[in-house]
Amino acid sequence: MSEPAGAPPAVDALLPAAMAERAEHTGAEKTRLDAWRLLTLAILAGAFIAFGAMFATIAGVGASGMLPYGLSRIIAGIVFSLGLILVIVGGAELFTGNNLMVMAWAGGKVSTREVLRAWILVYVGNFIGAGATAVFVFLSGHYGDGAGGIGAAALATAQAKADLSFVSALMRGVLANVLVCLAVWLCYSARTTTDKVLAIVPPIAALVAAGFEHSVANMYLLPFALLIKSCAPAAFWAAAGLTAAGYDGLTWSVLVTNLVPVTLGNMIGGTVLVGVVYWFVYLRKS
Repeated sequence: MSEPAGAPPAVDALLPAAMAERAEHTGAEKTRLDAWRLLTLAILAGAFIAFGAMFATIAGVGASGMLPYGLSRIIAGIVFSLGLILVIVGGAELFTGNNLMVMAWAGGKVSTREVLRAWILVYVGNFIGAGATAVFVFLSGHYGDGAGGIGAAALATAQAKADLSFVSALMRGVLANVLVCLAVWLCYSARTTTDKVLAIVPPIAALVAAGFEHSVANMYLLPFALLIKSCAPAAFWAAAGLTAAGYDGLTWSVLVTNLVPVTLGNMIGGTVLVGVVYWFVYLRKS
């Protein structure tokens, strides 16, 4: 939103009613980006979230044996915030954050077709960006660092995700995107980059610390672990003290069994519990 003509530049954070108007306007603009631009920005967002997930994996190596569980999870969550900071400040299109486009749809500013087109393009782009980053990180041999500790941590994380029931994955997806969309919502109040960074870190740290499920992060974490299981050389397994047979339950089908419920949960959390609620409170015409 722009300031009134002739008014001095404002420095205070926007209040919720103005944040809602900004969210509605931004959502409408995003739905109308041309397909190639939207897809490219989505690929970037997938890569950015993958970098955050990679950073969190590094932070978790060895921490569980040295720090209390909660503290180690909080540290992983803080560094994972890198992903959303890159998306918001650097400029990219993230499926989970874009669930707030529902505010523009509810206000009649965009059609159902425009919203669905944007969501599909962004989801596909996020998958390409996160998956490609998983391949690049694997080919770098990064999983073997820390005497195989990084690869072992990635495998353990993916195995835990594969073991979730449909309902658990769904509900963890709901809660995850409530926090992501709240982080994005808070950024609509921001005037500076510093404001945005400070608004992003607490909700995202909470998401990771609680073990909730973020579909785009899983688009990196699951393929990365599966590549390690399928392609890592014997030297890695010896250094890590593990065997591939210990992860027989971790198969490529987890990309469906995990991502389907997590994505559905993310959509419920972001659209209904954040987007529609704030539209109802601040933008609904009585």
